[in-house]
Amino acid sequence: MFDNLTDRFEEIFSRIRGKGRLSEAEVDAVLREIRAALIEADVNVGVVRLFVERVRANTVGEELQRSLSPAQHVIKMVNAELTNALGGENLKIMYASKPPTVVLMAGLQGVGKTTAAAKLALWFRHQGRNPLLVGADLQRPAAVEQLKVLGGQANVTVFSLEGDPVRTAVAGVEEARRIGRDVVIVDTAGRLSIDKELMDEVRKISGSISPNYTFLVIDAMVGQDAVNSAKVFNEALSLDGIILTKLDGDARGGAALSVRQVVGKPISFVSTGEKLADFDLFYPDRMANRILGMGDVLTLIEQAERTLDKEITEKGAKKLKGGKFDLEDFLEQMQQVKRMGPLKGVLSMLPGVPKEIRNADINEGELVKVEAIISSMTRAERSNPDMIDGSRRLRIARGAGTTTAAVGTLLKQFKDMQKMMRSMGMGGPSATKKSPNRAISKKKKRR
Repeated sequence: MFDNLTDRFEEIFSRIRGKGRLSEAEVDAVLREIRAALIEADVNVGVVRLFVERVRANTVGEELQRSLSPAQHVIKMVNAELTNALGGENLKIMYASKPPTVVLMAGLQGVGKTTAAAKLALWFRHQGRNPLLVGADLQRPAAVEQLKVLGGQANVTVFSLEGDPVRTAVAGVEEARRIGRDVVIVDTAGRLSIDKELMDEVRKISGSISPNYTFLVIDAMVGQDAVNSAKVFNEALSLDGIILTKLDGDARGGAALSVRQVVGKPISFVSTGEKLADFDLFYPDRMANRILGMGDVLTLIEQAERTLDKEITEKGAKKLKGGKFDLEDFLEQMQQVKRMGPLKGVLSMLPGVPKEIRNADINEGELVKVEAIISSMTRAERSNPDMIDGSRRLRIARGAGTTTAAVGTLLKQFKDMQKMMRSMGMGGPSATKKSPNRAISKKKKRR
């Protein structure tokens, strides 16, 4: 997400970096470009106007003249306004003093609401909570079945009744209280568009269960239409926050930058992928850094802590340092990285990654081929690739559904990687030069 906007900001700021001072006319020129970039990103026009006015107020006059680096001062102000536009601070969940904490999910059909409900349930589980999912979407065929499947994947129980969605929601909260669940998430019905029937139903459910939190789920890829529907829902329900789905699929990001200003409600959670674990609290300051190409190391660390197996990671690091890193270890570490999500997303969180690499068309399918090749090897072959001759290459290629040339290329690349590690001092004892004393002692033995 925000790929296009990040590229535009990078181009704009690259032209002013290194300048000793910026005139008011130069600042205005930069702000015109920023305005155009935001409009191209489908940001609400009113939000763009306010954004540019605030940046200009803080980047002209004496304050800019006193700055040691005017370009850095402009970037700092843009970063501050991006953070403000995205909501300022992240959500701090306050749990009900008398459980359960009730969460109501609302939204149009097709925005990923049911999936978001299951993802939110898994998120609560990771916080040490014991949630219950309630399927009150009795309008869409198989909606409750979908929730049960997703609930099973998240290891969260799903409750539902046939007939009346309001009665189902009330009974779900009572069931959570009866079995001792401290969080209950109620998934409600959506429609293809906003209508009176939809609003009446969700209002009745809200009034009957008195939710502690009401979240509206919107699709980031819909853009300003999502923001407009959020305004209508907020008038009917008094939302507590927005859950933004498909954040990984929108290169512009206009909805994310507009919704707080237009609706008056912050983005609380974001869904960044298809897996249930691809879901987290939204941090405006971190997203602002990512938009400006500064990376998001904190989120990367948190993601690694959630998904990586610490024991496997430490074992790989130890073997790498000792010069005993083989294809078995390489396969394990590659599988670890895959668990963190698409490589493009991981790269976007690293600060200072060049635009060419960040926007490179990474073929995830090639990683699958590499995994298949290594998986087709015996344990002995993974430990000692030098033993792989022509007949073994043919067997491995057939097992992986590829060619012997592809197997040979992988073996060569791995050997080159080992050489590079040795040159960097990672090759362990075998890569280090023999000490003079050891050489002398060997000569004595030969005599």
